[in-house]
Amino acid sequence: MAVRLEMHVAGRIEDYALIGDMQTAALVCRDGTVDWLCLPRFDSHAVFAGLLGTEEHGFWRLGPAYAPDEEPPTAARRTYRGDSLVLESEWDTLRGTVRVIDFMPPRDTDAPQLIRIVEGVSGRVPMRSALRMRFSYGRVVPWVHKVDHRTVAVAGPDSVWLDAEAETYGKDLTTYSDFTVAPGERIAFTISWQPSHKSQPALPEPEAALTATEDFWRDWVEHCTYHGPYREAVIRSLITLKALTYAPTGGIVAAPTTSLPEDIGGSRNWDYRFTWLRDAAITLSSLLRTGYREEARAWREWLLRAVAGDPENLQIMYGIAGERELGETELDWLPGYEGSQPVRAGNGAAHQLQLDVYGEVTEALHLAHMTGLARNDYASLLQLKLIRYLEDHWDEPDEGIWEVRGPRRHFVHSKVMAWVAVDRTIKLLESGDADGPLEKWRELRDDIHRDVCEKGYDPERNTFTQSYGSKELDASLLLIPQMGFLPPDDKRVIGTIEAIQRELSTPDGFILRYPTSGDEENLDGLDGDEGAFLACSFWMADDLAMIGRVDEARKLFEKLLALRNDLGLLAEEWDSTAQRQVGNFPQAFSHVPLIDTALRLTASGAYGG
Repeated sequence: MAVRLEMHVAGRIEDYALIGDMQTAALVCRDGTVDWLCLPRFDSHAVFAGLLGTEEHGFWRLGPAYAPDEEPPTAARRTYRGDSLVLESEWDTLRGTVRVIDFMPPRDTDAPQLIRIVEGVSGRVPMRSALRMRFSYGRVVPWVHKVDHRTVAVAGPDSVWLDAEAETYGKDLTTYSDFTVAPGERIAFTISWQPSHKSQPALPEPEAALTATEDFWRDWVEHCTYHGPYREAVIRSLITLKALTYAPTGGIVAAPTTSLPEDIGGSRNWDYRFTWLRDAAITLSSLLRTGYREEARAWREWLLRAVAGDPENLQIMYGIAGERELGETELDWLPGYEGSQPVRAGNGAAHQLQLDVYGEVTEALHLAHMTGLARNDYASLLQLKLIRYLEDHWDEPDEGIWEVRGPRRHFVHSKVMAWVAVDRTIKLLESGDADGPLEKWRELRDDIHRDVCEKGYDPERNTFTQSYGSKELDASLLLIPQMGFLPPDDKRVIGTIEAIQRELSTPDGFILRYPTSGDEENLDGLDGDEGAFLACSFWMADDLAMIGRVDEARKLFEKLLALRNDLGLLAEEWDSTAQRQVGNFPQAFSHVPLIDTALRLTASGAYGG
């Protein structure tokens, strides 16, 4: 049967599976194509950037061969092997059934590897591997040649080595392998990254690596302390969060991708391959609540290194090793996911003022302290320095939790989280584990609380508002009862929840972050719209449970679970019109509140039979 190189088009965002080694990650489409992989780190240049471009920008397809006039077949079934990050995809063809096993072995200092094992299930199935490596986000064609029966692609500082247990050949600047797999037969392909100035990496041992990878994930999952009715969803979310952790430093990326759009065809495309203090702090909280203290300790150490020496100039995000400079550039040679431009690398929001970050960091340090994480004197010192900064700056306008690119405002959520920072630090002082001006900070806490309740609350509508003097709402207000700023039964809290339900709900019942258009000009300084923000929708479920509407909370939570793809993964947002996931994928800021809501509903008994 004649075969051809497919003209591959990136799939829908939910068509992708995540594999990774806790230093970088790859996305694998339903047709067996790896469309995204940065080597050797999450934030490195992509070797496969087809996700944001075309087949010319790099991909690796491995699946059944197909005729020139056919579309590449998609897998009939796919799943993760148990509680692991080992992906299995199966195709049923006229010639038989074949399985491809994809994974990236966790590593310390070894070369990063992506291993793909083809396994015959029934019949004799013709297969094809088509590997097109393009360095620097698809812009650079590497020099591909043979070294000791191995294929290596070299460009500048990078080299990627291919080891294949089937014959390979080159054509049209692509490396192919055409072979047939029989029942029980296993044929492995491995790519390994190595700095180009170093000698070739060690030969891979695919079967041993597969066993070690499964063992790693099985052992890690055993530490989970949650055994409630939503365990499957919680475990998959925890595995995803672990996969987004950069193991050498403990930094946690918000997502492994850049520029997957919040608005298909629009410009709301951002690079999420960095460590947001906010996202990492709430991730830490979820890990602590489910028994993962070592990850919490590693993140705290990362935080102390990143902020060291300059806590007064706290950034909202850092590189995964604590880098401060994350300059934003546009990759204009990439057409973008489904034409969504520009494609960005780096993130210009890094130097925004977002006062809520002080609250999230302090809350995370407080939770670590309360759950018995070994005391760290510098962590307490950092917390005190952060409050001294807030003393002088809490009443300033900022860009807020959503990183608006419009004018600064007095965002209510930012003030609430400043209150949280002071409140948690007061608790630290009251515990006797740190010294500070207790009475002075109690007064500061009262001042912030009074200011928010006077200036951020609309008594006519009985709701808090997005910012002082604004009529607009903001879903971040749902965190007011969760942070303890006001009790859940306060009429202002209930009024805010009900107002957000009325004004920020999509037709299918999910929650928008804020209105992207309205009576106020330039709400966020950006063109276009966006989907329902999944984290906010989970927050709504939490609040409904807290005010006693537990049945409604459970129904919303289970609707949200149904938005996950077949592998349990969530992007940042949900497009209610197109009925598809949008935004970077998978998104830590979606999986963390999933875990938190599952824990809350389980504790309240609000779940189905």
